[in-house]
Amino acid sequence: MNDSNPSSPIARPRRQAWNKGKLAGPKPPLRPGHVWSIRARLQLQRHARDLALFNLAIDSKLRGCDLAALGVDDVAPNGYAVDRATVRQRKTGRSVRFELTLTRQALDDYLRASGRKPGQYLFQGRHGPDQHLTTRQYARLVGKWISSIGLDPLKYATHSMRRTKATLI
Repeated sequence: MNDSNPSSPIARPRRQAWNKGKLAGPKPPLRPGHVWSIRARLQLQRHARDLALFNLAIDSKLRGCDLAALGVDDVAPNGYAVDRATVRQRKTGRSVRFELTLTRQALDDYLRASGRKPGQYLFQGRHGPDQHLTTRQYARLVGKWISSIGLDPLKYATHSMRRTKATLI
């Protein structure tokens, strides 16, 4: 019996493709105006964690998994944000050194408000103080930031954050 015959009684209905209606391919970076709009909105709303996370994502150019798993020791070993930080990437195993520009003040404010100490994860997840922010939680935050300034969250993603600094330079 021929299984590819659609009129066959044992033929299975075709499933919808997982990416139907989604934008596939590389996501564009944010433009400088978008970055400043998101920063201003987060500052006005006094979201210290989100502002620190957003600024750190732009400055560090790290993947979402590496950004979410950062420890306080990585960027503020003595309680205050350092000028330059070095982080080992999970995917490649290479160390990445990056400079913290606008991020330093936002990180210091966040650390003061949250009481995070060396030895803890920088961004706490929902599952307790000893768990870090998940990549999915970070992706939801990025979608919320993008939609808050009127952009389509389907066109931008966490990788857009990674690519933004390179285009600004």
